[in-house]
Amino acid sequence: MDIFRTKSVEQSVRDTEAPEHRLRKRLTAVDLTVFGIGVIVGTGIFVLTGRVAKETAGPAVAFSFIAAGIVCGLAALCYAEFASTIPVAGSAYTFSLATLGEFPAWVIGWDLMLEMALAAAVVAVGWSGYFASLMSSIGLELPAWMAGDEPVINLPAMIVVLILTGILAAGIKLSARVNLVIVAIKVAVILLVIVAGLFFVKAANYSPFIPPPVSTPGVEGLKAPLIQVLFGITPVAFGVIGIFSAAAIVFFAFIGFDVVATAAEETIEPQRDLPRGIIGSLVICTVLYVAVSVVVVGMQRYDQLSEKAPLADAFTAVGQSWAAVLISIGAIAGLTTVVMILMLGQSRVLFAMCRDGLLPRGLAKVHPRFGTPARLTVIIGLVSAALSGFISLGALAELVNIGTLFAFVVVSAGVIILRRTRPDLHRAFRTPFVPVLPILSVLACIYLMLNLPVETWLRFVIWMIIGAALYFVYGYRHSRVEVPSPKG
Repeated sequence: MDIFRTKSVEQSVRDTEAPEHRLRKRLTAVDLTVFGIGVIVGTGIFVLTGRVAKETAGPAVAFSFIAAGIVCGLAALCYAEFASTIPVAGSAYTFSLATLGEFPAWVIGWDLMLEMALAAAVVAVGWSGYFASLMSSIGLELPAWMAGDEPVINLPAMIVVLILTGILAAGIKLSARVNLVIVAIKVAVILLVIVAGLFFVKAANYSPFIPPPVSTPGVEGLKAPLIQVLFGITPVAFGVIGIFSAAAIVFFAFIGFDVVATAAEETIEPQRDLPRGIIGSLVICTVLYVAVSVVVVGMQRYDQLSEKAPLADAFTAVGQSWAAVLISIGAIAGLTTVVMILMLGQSRVLFAMCRDGLLPRGLAKVHPRFGTPARLTVIIGLVSAALSGFISLGALAELVNIGTLFAFVVVSAGVIILRRTRPDLHRAFRTPFVPVLPILSVLACIYLMLNLPVETWLRFVIWMIIGAALYFVYGYRHSRVEVPSPKG
């Protein structure tokens, strides 16, 4: 029983040429970059910046975003090499199948399922909250049963998921065009907020730039960070250590650039454009995050920022309440593209797993007119709509974080392995400083994982056990991955 059989890069590429499983190549470097910005920039830029400045880093929160951007950059360089070398749908699942073997690939695919499906539902619920707030601000109150704090059925969240499902099923180029328009709106809002905010910045608010360190009370029980339980390390706010503690939090505002790699098979020039899309979107988002964080702590003292809506409230504090409506519009636009690209990524990962036989192969058929995995897209849309409409997802949101970091660890390690097992492969983009850079990426991601609560780890382990059972019951028996011959 060879659960570590690998699928050669050549076989992966051959499978993309079968007529019933061939996705249409329609995407350019610009499309990929906009996809990346679309999924990375969500409410984090409007909420997380101020909250972390107030509680953990002070005005030095900009350094936290830079540190988190560097950590993501390490993983992004590893993703760029894989995506340009194996331009096949599936992202980390496909990369793992070529390096670590079938069972580890199944585990990472199952993990990505958790990351993207759950994240899409969580973000749709957030979208509904902003939408209800915007409607209220213009005098249209939505009924509490469908858009309150605890709705019977979250109708706005379900509707937006189903509309986006239709767009995704109708073609990748249509999805790219819709994404481009909405991303343009939210980036315009962010730039306007940055420029307008500069007129209200006071130099005194930047002092002290790095507040003196303060020990924060240790969280107890299952809510305690794993690193605290294992090593007795109590989290510290402010000071230099606080900057890096904050980086572990704001890291999650960067999650999503890896989804760009799932569109590899639909890219016209994947070897050239995938690295540009992955790295370009990450750089642009880092610049936006740093600029917003510098403005918000300059407008209002860090210890006076609100936690729920720091950016909007900072404008209100200086008598510019119009910005609250504008920020709501930006947040709605931001969350719309996040939901859409997460569902896109989820469909491509499942498409690759179905094509390999690890899940029902009939689901991997491409629609003859639209050139998309329409069946899978509709199934994912219905599941995401049901999750967002009926289930309270707040407590499960951190599962998205641990799932993403686990994928980063596997991809970073995979770069080193594939360099040794297949040195002959043409690599249009090569991760620099191998193996040092991938090792640094692995260590940085593990450190951030250790900062997550024990209960998140327990839920993650339970999800992985369920996935392992499903692999041995179905996936292994139906796999189409060929066992390599002794000669390799």
